[in-house]
Amino acid sequence: MAKGSRSQIKRERNAQKDTRPSAKLSYARVSVQKACFVLDAIRGKDVQTALGIVAYNPRYASALIEKLLKSAIANAENNNGMNADNLYVAECYADKGPTMKRIRPRAQGRAYRIEKRMSHITIVLDEKK
Repeated sequence: MAKGSRSQIKRERNAQKDTRPSAKLSYARVSVQKACFVLDAIRGKDVQTALGIVAYNPRYASALIEKLLKSAIANAENNNGMNADNLYVAECYADKGPTMKRIRPRAQGRAYRIEKRMSHITIVLDEKK
């Protein structure tokens, strides 16, 4: 058990919290592998370049990621008081979510399983130094 009072433990835990602006999309109806194609293209880029990349990317996941990136930029401006011109994509990743399992009838009474995968997409921004 940790030493100190409950409020002291909470203060220490909150001091270690990441203060970088971020946005998270849970239960996105796109697989992790397909989302990572777009995320790999914008990782490390400044936000204006990243918005340009996702705006002209033909993949379905790019529309979701564009909306998420705009949300992260708005969080940085409103909550952290950062300038949008100095921001870049520090981290972006997709975690595996739940999978919906469906059945597809096949010939001779067989049934194939269809797995409709979901993902949790996270974008973390940071300011250039």
